[in-house]
Amino acid sequence: MTPPWKKTEPERRIDWLLARMRTRRAPAKKPGITSALSAADQSVLRFLRTKAPHDPTTEGLVKGLGTIGEWAAIWVAIGVSGAATDPEKRRRWLIGAATGPVAVVVNYAVKLSFGRPRPLLEDHPRLAKAPSNLSFPSAHSTSSVAAATAFARVDPRTRLPLYLLASAICLSRPYLGMHYPSDVIAGACFGFLIGGFVPGVGERTLEERMADFVAEISDDVPAPLVPDEGSDPAPGDTGPDPA
Repeated sequence: MTPPWKKTEPERRIDWLLARMRTRRAPAKKPGITSALSAADQSVLRFLRTKAPHDPTTEGLVKGLGTIGEWAAIWVAIGVSGAATDPEKRRRWLIGAATGPVAVVVNYAVKLSFGRPRPLLEDHPRLAKAPSNLSFPSAHSTSSVAAATAFARVDPRTRLPLYLLASAICLSRPYLGMHYPSDVIAGACFGFLIGGFVPGVGERTLEERMADFVAEISDDVPAPLVPDEGSDPAPGDTGPDPA
């Protein structure tokens, strides 16, 4: 091997280029959709944990929302109250009351299939406890939206206040650090399907409405024109002349 001080200028130039190629970093890959969504998930979660109001009063109110939403307790209470005050729709209210707890059980089965752990931010521990460390989708969100949707079908007048309550419970989950925002969104969508398909609460189910929609589309499609058998009019022939 030739000592460095005996190498010619071209040889030293080649050595420099080879060393630069060995130490050069690989070009950074552009983030894909999944990476962008994950980054947004983390950003919103961190904002709610660090920038949103966290005074004792606000935290107490939000923790209260999480408590009443645990195991769909508030929704069972609403259903039982509706059954007691509205005898004509008692059975429907009780079915709606059962929708929340059933949604929690179904949600847990889905959680097991995904296995996503709950968020963990350094210096910002979670502000509540949960029976498991599984995060996706949010059981509070699933049960709340499922029950609110079922009750709205029992009595449409309850739709606005119950959806507002469900929304508040949903927002409480990332605020407390218990779920990523995507857990809440997925749970809310899942709950809407459960509450929309549950039978026996009065209004038509989502399945029935979808069937009606498909039927309406089919009715709007014009039937193809089929010429009568035995008639093959020549081009330009408009039929027999009037008498």
